[in-house]
Amino acid sequence: MDPANFAASSMGIVMPAVPGGYAFVPKTLPRQIDVGSLAALLSEASMALGELKGIGRFLPNPYLLIRPLQRKEAVASSNIEGTFTNLSDLFLLEAGADEKDRPPDTREVMNYVHALEHAVERLAELPICLRLMREIHEILLRGVRTNRGANVTPGEFKTTQNWIGGATIQSARFVPPPPLETIECLRDFENFIHDEEALKLPSLIYSAMIHYQFETIHPFPDGNGRVGRLLIPLILCEKGILPQPLLYMSPFFERNGDEYIDNLFSVSSTGNWNRWFSYFLRGVIEQCHDTVTRIKDLQDLHSQYRQKLQQARASALLGRLADELIGQPFITVPMIQRRLGVTYRGAQLNVERLIEEGMLREMGIGERPRWYVAYQVFEIIHR
Repeated sequence: MDPANFAASSMGIVMPAVPGGYAFVPKTLPRQIDVGSLAALLSEASMALGELKGIGRFLPNPYLLIRPLQRKEAVASSNIEGTFTNLSDLFLLEAGADEKDRPPDTREVMNYVHALEHAVERLAELPICLRLMREIHEILLRGVRTNRGANVTPGEFKTTQNWIGGATIQSARFVPPPPLETIECLRDFENFIHDEEALKLPSLIYSAMIHYQFETIHPFPDGNGRVGRLLIPLILCEKGILPQPLLYMSPFFERNGDEYIDNLFSVSSTGNWNRWFSYFLRGVIEQCHDTVTRIKDLQDLHSQYRQKLQQARASALLGRLADELIGQPFITVPMIQRRLGVTYRGAQLNVERLIEEGMLREMGIGERPRWYVAYQVFEIIHR
């Protein structure tokens, strides 16, 4: 890391780091910040978030519609970190498909989903704090390979120096605080999260600042990007801005990855908050509109399913199965047998009926038992 890049920075100090080179130690986040030049963009983003909140508040079964969106977020967030799988393999593994036939990173991506679900449940009894972040990290990296040879203990903050964007610390683009300074930075970071003055900031600006500071501190030896992105929907839920974790920024960050890195770096090197805020708010607008569209499309498809089955005078059990396909579009006959409490033959007949109605297709992936997909559901999620 080149110290000259931070010579004019008001956001932190540069200090020597072990095993050589320099590290950036961020200062306390400001409790007041001028975003007047972003008023129009902030208003548009707030309106988009309000639309998302509105649709989320009136979902008849939020879990069915949120579940597939969370899986899409998990894949996108993990892809940013170089952990690759695809959405279909994630759904298949969760549904009980053979892990050996999935990409090796699929288990780690599934951990992301579990970490998010755990965090949302914990918000009922625990505020966003360092303890919760450690719990998220422990689940995220439970039972997975270490990254780049790092000495990773899931749920524990770093004990050795890490860096970003380079094979060595000397060639790295950015080096976060050393381990000892990290602890003090984290205490200050936690104080900011609950500071009365900070909480008066516009919620989206507050969220953007928290994400920046967490990524700048980079407190864990691995998994920092994923934990930092999880904090965004959790903050908005804790503050009551959203009724459920509906805003997922990873797809936007993934699509605009170079700009994401450059804008975070710009805050540290020059103190240019507005460049980062502008990017973040544009992402909020895009992702809110995207999520609202997908939720409406899933709702419309669910209504079509119901209408088809009513016209065909299908059983209530078949209607229940059609409901579940929205949240888990990959199924097998034994899965249906267990969920509906019917015989194997009865489950098979239900599958055949859904195929006739154009709601299911056999996947033909060569595994036994046979897998079927609600392809229209998956197309909405995956597109």
